[in-house]
Amino acid sequence: MFHAVLTIIKKEFRTFFTSATGYIVIALFLIGTALFLWVFPNQYNILDSGYASLDGLFALAPWLYLFLCPAITMRAFAEEHQQGTLEWLFTRPVSKLTVVLGKMIAGWMLVVVALLPAIIWYLSVLQLAEPAGNVDSGAFWGSFIGLILLAMLYSSVGILASALSNSQIVAFMLAAALCFVLFFGFDLIGSLLVSGDAAHLVQQFGVEAHYKSMSRGVLDSRDLLYFLLVTAVCIWATQVVLLRQKRNR
Repeated sequence: MFHAVLTIIKKEFRTFFTSATGYIVIALFLIGTALFLWVFPNQYNILDSGYASLDGLFALAPWLYLFLCPAITMRAFAEEHQQGTLEWLFTRPVSKLTVVLGKMIAGWMLVVVALLPAIIWYLSVLQLAEPAGNVDSGAFWGSFIGLILLAMLYSSVGILASALSNSQIVAFMLAAALCFVLFFGFDLIGSLLVSGDAAHLVQQFGVEAHYKSMSRGVLDSRDLLYFLLVTAVCIWATQVVLLRQKRNR
């Protein structure tokens, strides 16, 4: 199974970077993030904030992920639908889980590749601090791990959305909507509740509460379990969708 998953990951990487679309998607993410953090005057700008911190990146990234992750994963199964290769995929001697895992992990790794320049920005902030190195490294690495886990969850949602539609545009829009609801929806609903306990309970079902917890530099097993559980549910749901499509063919 490991070899088959690795083969699918390599294939997805080759496919993504054989067209200009892959480079454009990652370039837009990097340029947009860099402009907000270093150039445009706004609440996320590091130089304008007066503090040697990358908090702006970790506040901005979940919004930019709503574009990046769906854009990377939208073609995973939607393209198979369009090209008529999904039936061929079903006849291969690999399980549905292997295919879904391979495509999901490939999308996740591509998002992580786009995130790597954040380490360069972190090193830059270390030098800007007074004295040099006076930065809350625990908060940075906690937030960085949170972004990696968020990329995993969003990628699994994107794969599910791609399996649900034969249109890449529809898959993109559906994935972006689902990711938005998962990250911000439960927090918005919780904020409307009068009871503090009820609001807290509802917010725990959303991604934002767990992401913020990790951003404080504290790696709680409950937060890690949440990301893994939601990702596993999306992978399972994608398999169910593919099996139903197979039966209907």
